[in-house]
Amino acid sequence: MPEIRPYRPSDKAAVYDICVRTADAGADARGKYSTDDLMGDLFAGPYAYLEPDLAFVLDDGGRAVGYVVGTSDTATFVKRHRAEWIPLIGDKYPVPPPPPRTPEQHMVALHYEPEHRIVPELRDWPAHLHIDLLPAYQRRGFGRRLITELERAAARAGATGVFVGMLTANVRARGFYDRVGYTVLPVPDPGPLTYLGKFLG
Repeated sequence: MPEIRPYRPSDKAAVYDICVRTADAGADARGKYSTDDLMGDLFAGPYAYLEPDLAFVLDDGGRAVGYVVGTSDTATFVKRHRAEWIPLIGDKYPVPPPPPRTPEQHMVALHYEPEHRIVPELRDWPAHLHIDLLPAYQRRGFGRRLITELERAAARAGATGVFVGMLTANVRARGFYDRVGYTVLPVPDPGPLTYLGKFLG
């Protein structure tokens, strides 16, 4: 039976693989960009590196098949992303031109502009998260267990609420968040995202 445990550095390759396999609105994004590392470097790696206490994996026989990562304080995370994660990645990704023109340039711009995560309307939900599971482990209760683990860790760290920015096109993910108690947060001009949140108590 798969079990939830804290993330280990040795899980990085598996977590990156899960990330890219679910990064295209829930579908497989392998081969979509010049490197399959891009999705992990954006949506998994910085969290596991900067906030390992809020990183958990679903382990099936010694292999990570799902994960949840996050931060208890988005504003602090953004500062650390700029100060620590961008230098760590180095020149792996060329700085895109302003404005970005290609889909990959748009994604890389997120790496160089972590401040996009700060949304004034979400100040009452200081934590945020990313969660992904391989398709075979979805709709089996594991996502609920993972997200509960992160919520507890975020609350212990002092967060009063948590939000997630979900691609609106990912209809299946929206159903999941509805089931675990997340509700829509009104954010003007959210672009391709729907913001959902939950108070922690």
